[in-house]
Amino acid sequence: MDAREAALRQAHGHAVRWLASLNDRPVPARASVEEIVRALGTDLPEAPSPPAEVVDLLATACEPGLTAFPSGRFYGFVVGGTEPAALATDWLVSAWDQNCVMRAASPAYAAVEEVAGAWLLDLLGLPDTSAVGFTTGATMANFTCLAAGRDAVLRRAGWNVARDGLTGGPAVRVLAGEDRHMAVDLALRYLGLGRPELVSADRQGRIEPAALRRALASGGRRPTIVVLQAGDIHSGAFDPFAEAIGAAREADAWVHVDGAFGLWAAASPRYAHLTADCADADSWATDAHKTLNVPYDCGLAVVRDPSAVRSAMGLRGDYLIQDEQGDPIDKVPELSRRGRAFTVWAALRSLGRSGVADLVDRLCRHASAFATGIAGTDGATVLNDVVFTQVCAGFGDDERTERVLTRLLDDGTAWISGSTWRGRRVMRISVSNWLTTDDDVRRALDAIRRAAAGA
Repeated sequence: MDAREAALRQAHGHAVRWLASLNDRPVPARASVEEIVRALGTDLPEAPSPPAEVVDLLATACEPGLTAFPSGRFYGFVVGGTEPAALATDWLVSAWDQNCVMRAASPAYAAVEEVAGAWLLDLLGLPDTSAVGFTTGATMANFTCLAAGRDAVLRRAGWNVARDGLTGGPAVRVLAGEDRHMAVDLALRYLGLGRPELVSADRQGRIEPAALRRALASGGRRPTIVVLQAGDIHSGAFDPFAEAIGAAREADAWVHVDGAFGLWAAASPRYAHLTADCADADSWATDAHKTLNVPYDCGLAVVRDPSAVRSAMGLRGDYLIQDEQGDPIDKVPELSRRGRAFTVWAALRSLGRSGVADLVDRLCRHASAFATGIAGTDGATVLNDVVFTQVCAGFGDDERTERVLTRLLDDGTAWISGSTWRGRRVMRISVSNWLTTDDDVRRALDAIRRAAAGA
C-alpha cells in the first residue's frame, strides 16, 4: 500500500467513525482551543512524517474539539448537514482536483455546472435563461449579484464602472429592509457602496411596500438597487415580492433577493406561495449548503441577464483558453476554485424533484413541532409566526432567557443559540439538517424543558 492510499484509508476510517457518532454524542465541542493546540503540538517538525500518521494525529487531536454541526440536533445557525451523495461526491471533488475555471480546462465540470444550473432554475422557479454562478457562500453570492446590479444601474446612467471605477460617477443608492441580513451590508461594503438606506419592516421583518415606495420617490431618479429577502433570519418571513418589486420597477431600480435559505421554499408545492412573484426580480442569492444540504462551501448567484454578470465578473487573459459560449469564470469572483457544481448535481440527482420538496416540507414540519412544544413549556412564548424553518422564543425576561440558553448548551443534547430580535433576547431555532428526525426534535424539546425548569 503506497503512502497516498494509506492516508486515504486512515481518513476514511476516521470519517466513518465521526458520522457514526452523531446520533449519540453531545452536540457542543468537549475540548478547548488550548487543549487541541497542545494535542497537535506547536513545533514544526524538521523531517517529513508519513501521511497516514499525519491524518491520524489531526483526526485524533481535533475530534474532541469538533462541534457536531452535521447532527440532527444542531439548530444554532442556518447550517445544513451533508446529504450522502453530496458528501461522497465531495470526496471525489478533492481527488479529481479540477480547477473549474474554463470549459476547455475541465469539460466535465463545465458540463455538470450547466446541467445543475438548469435544474436549480427549474426547481426554484427562476427564469430559465438566467446565469447561475457557484460561489463560496451566500455572502459572495450576494456580492456577485449586487456587483452585476451596481454596474447595470450605472450603465443606465451613462457610467462605465469597469473602465472608470466609482470615483466621479453617479452615487448608487441601495434600499433594504431594516431586518435584512448582515451579509448584504458586508457585500455592499466590499463593493464600495456603503450601508444601505433602511426601509421600515413589519413585526415579522417583512419590508413595508408603502414605505419602500415613499423612499424610492424621495430619492429622485438616481441609480438604485432594492434588496429584498426570502426568509428572515429570525422569523423566516418573506417579503411581499409583488408589491415591493412593482414599486422598484416604477423607479427603474435593480431588484435583488437575498434568499440564503428561504429561496428553497419554491421547490415545495406546499411552501412555494411564500416566493410568489419573487421570480420577477433581477438577481437572487442562496446557499446550497443550507437547505439543500451539500458540503461547504457552495453559494449560488443567479442573475436574470447573463450579460450583466459577465460584465461585472468576466475577465480576459492571454494565457486563458476561453470559450465563445462563456465559461464558469464569467459568473463568479474567484479564479482557482473547487468543483462546487459536482456536489449540487449529486444532491439534486439523488433527491429528485420530489425529494427536494420532501426535504423542505420535513424541515418546516420539524420547525412547527418545535413551536408547538415550546408554546406548551411553562413560561415560554413563541414570538414569531412560524411560516418556514425558523422559530424564535422567549422565556420571560432577557435574564431568564439567557439562563435557559446557557443551561441548554451545558446540557449538550442540542445546540440552540441565542439572539436579539425586536429588542429582546430570544432562543433562535433554525431547522436545516436532512438528518433531523422526530426523535431529535423530541430530545431537543426535552432538553429545553429541563433548561427552562432549572432557570
